[in-house]
Amino acid sequence: MSSTSRMIKAVIPAAGLGTRFLPATKAMPKEMLPVVDKPAIQYVVEEAVSAGLTDVLLITGRNKNALENHFDRVAELETILERKGDTAKLASVNYSTDLADMHYVRQGDPNGLGHAVLRAKKHVGNEAFAVLLGDDIIDERDELLTRMIDVHLERGGSVVALLEVDPALTHLYGVATVESTDESDVVRITGLVEKPAPGTAPSNLAIIGRYILKPEVFDVLERTAPGKGGEIQLTDALETLSTENIAGGVLGVVFGGRRYDTGDKLDYIKAIVQLASDRPDLGPELKPWLRAFVDGMDAPAVVIPEREPALV
Repeated sequence: MSSTSRMIKAVIPAAGLGTRFLPATKAMPKEMLPVVDKPAIQYVVEEAVSAGLTDVLLITGRNKNALENHFDRVAELETILERKGDTAKLASVNYSTDLADMHYVRQGDPNGLGHAVLRAKKHVGNEAFAVLLGDDIIDERDELLTRMIDVHLERGGSVVALLEVDPALTHLYGVATVESTDESDVVRITGLVEKPAPGTAPSNLAIIGRYILKPEVFDVLERTAPGKGGEIQLTDALETLSTENIAGGVLGVVFGGRRYDTGDKLDYIKAIVQLASDRPDLGPELKPWLRAFVDGMDAPAVVIPEREPALV
């Protein structure tokens, strides 16, 4: 069965303020921060399209017009590039314009990820859909979303992506309690907790920003009380789906591939270096420079002796 036969819609929440990247995000959405030469949001939309999800809804907020502009036509720029004969740049500009069937709705009140997903209810309707968070970029060489769609179609239920993390970092994630299945990378989720206190996590399997959700999640979100931070947490709704076995419960796909976290400044820098290093147009020159730079950091510091004052 084709992994896209019953699913074409993706929802990408993009209403956050991006306060961890201030002042860069004072006037520019964090989703538009460049990762090498593309904004972070484009990587996420490309991933959705590669999995066959061509109908993309962005959940936006105030000052997010740049997101719509990026996926829209820029006739003046296209004309200039065409006159110059710069076909490569023209193709890159047109690529983002024609990438997907893009839709937009504002979140309004910033009441958390669960509330943002709930804003997609009218657009999604009564069918399963994918949710992709923009802070996580999944390497295009590693198929995660397609695998999750296949698991959903084969087994039913909602599906989340899980990643084994350092136990010392579980307090930063939603963490799952799981049971094994007959497939090594698929588990059944029996419980979820959002950002457990250090030392209390039920496992080191953390939810990362990819979900396949059945439409029943909307009914659960509508009756989910605010949780951590006073916000409606998607993790809390998934906990209800799993413990009450609503609409087939919740499965997890344990991901072992390459994931780039652009959610904080250090990981954002690492993501740029990792992706640039693997590119054929940048890697051959970047990698030797990185080695020389690191070697230079380890070299002993050169002490310049003080000079005697000149005699007048």
